[in-house]
Amino acid sequence: MNVVDSHCHALPHWFEPVEVLLHQMDANRVEKATLVQVRGQFDNRYVIECVRRFPARFCALVAVDTDNPDAPERLAHWVGEGAVGIRLGPAVRSPGSEPLAIWRKAAELGIPVSAFGSPDEFTSGWFEQVLAELPSLPIIIEHLGRIGRHEAPPYPTFRKIVALAKYPNAYIKVHGLGEICPRPMPFPQPMRFENVPPFMDMAYEAFGARRMMWGSDFPPVAGREGYRNALQWPMDHIPFRSEADRESVFGRTALSVFKFAGE
Repeated sequence: MNVVDSHCHALPHWFEPVEVLLHQMDANRVEKATLVQVRGQFDNRYVIECVRRFPARFCALVAVDTDNPDAPERLAHWVGEGAVGIRLGPAVRSPGSEPLAIWRKAAELGIPVSAFGSPDEFTSGWFEQVLAELPSLPIIIEHLGRIGRHEAPPYPTFRKIVALAKYPNAYIKVHGLGEICPRPMPFPQPMRFENVPPFMDMAYEAFGARRMMWGSDFPPVAGREGYRNALQWPMDHIPFRSEADRESVFGRTALSVFKFAGE
């Protein structure tokens, strides 16, 4: 199986440089990864440089200052430099008379949006309006909609998030179990999480494997269960109906949404 990590961060002055990520990928047999720009960073030169240095391994999703009226033009510039997607908050509105301007620009450029925000933002009428009005624009909900560890049964907020699967252009990212389970203290041996909430199962049931993708969240994942476990434990945990579904979640879906060199 060719594993693709759909969600990594790399910067020389925050988190880790790309060489550290490459070490983790090689150690865990991860073939390719998507570099997702960190929030608040609009200088995308480093992630573009990483793609140029390692074109067979990486693609880049950039960020632009959406409060600036020239954000659509800045996005077009970065796509011209090699970006294959943009990261936006689900509540983002462009200034001026067209609040959907940055979203429409992404659709015009033929690139996907990776969306990072709060559960309230993902379940807002505005985000659903974006999905409905731009059916050709792939929009990926990051971090299971950031449902976290505190949603209690019967999971009413997360049910609203997975209900967005009714829009064919909606996708969802799953990360490590450490995002949805508290760190056990003391550590059991062998290590395991008890009482894992069914968020990954619910996402799989709603979106299906072809609109679901795994991402490590490197390097913040080092403060949770670590890269290797963030890959292996979801592989073992999600109740896949077939090996083809497993291959979709851990590689094929990302390859169908993000453009890598040679693909």
